[in-house]
Parts: sequence; C-alpha cells; structure tokens
Amino acid sequence: MERKDIWYLVHRDILPEAILKTIEAKRLLDTKEAQTINEAVEKAGLSRSAFYKYKDKISPFHEATSRQIITVSLMLEHKKGILSTVLRFVADQGGNILTINQSIPLQGVANVVLSIDTLHLMMNMTDFIEEMRRIAGVKQLIVVGKDDI
Repeated sequence: MERKDIWYLVHRDILPEAILKTIEAKRLLDTKEAQTINEAVEKAGLSRSAFYKYKDKISPFHEATSRQIITVSLMLEHKKGILSTVLRFVADQGGNILTINQSIPLQGVANVVLSIDTLHLMMNMTDFIEEMRRIAGVKQLIVVGKDDI
C-alpha cells in the first residue's frame, strides 16, 4: 500500500522551473502583490494549468512543519460581547477557528471550547495564549491539546 503523506526536503536548485514559478505565484498571492490567480501566474510566467497542478502539493518548509491545531477551553463571564471579542482576537492574529462548542451559562460563566488552526498565526503560540488569557471576561484558559497536522 502506497503512502500519500510522504514529504521530501529538496534543495531549490534542483526543482523544475514550473515548480519554482508555482512557488512564486503562491508568494505573490500570499503577500497580496497579486489579487487573483490570473494575475499571479501572469507575473510568475506560469500557465494556470501548471499552477493548479502543483499548488496544493507545494508548501514552504516552515508551513509544513509548523502547522498545528490547538484546542483551548475557556471559562467566559456571561456578559454581552465577550465571546465575540475572543473570536475577533483569534481572527485578528491569523488563527482560523475550526470548531466552537459552548455550554449554557451557569452561575455567570460559560465554558467554550475552541479548536484553532494556527497555520497563519502572527505571533508565537505562547504569546497568543497569554494575550487571549488577558481578554476582559476570560476567567480561565486551558490548552486542552495540540495536534500537528
């Protein structure tokens, strides 16, 4: 049985031109130097078909090795806007919320469990967690788990 999740670390110098141009097109899109795929492939000198052929199979090394999903359990005061503030914080820092589970508030607090994709997080994980703990209305934050994907 063939495994489909095998990765190789390969020096840039031996990559075919189409792969290098796909990397450049993805960079142009990520940095907003190109607004559309058409614009990115044109600037990179690549065909759209080649871009679509390779785009999902190429990731910068730091992305492939640093992607994690974290699950956090929060105890939030039962006050208007606190959950919204937490969700906005995650989004503003580049986190992508995958799941939200919330209990009914009891004795003025609600338990909320978030699973967050940290691929595009703009700060290190420790700072991210500490900043989230400091949000007004967050009574407690526990990191329940971390899964590398």
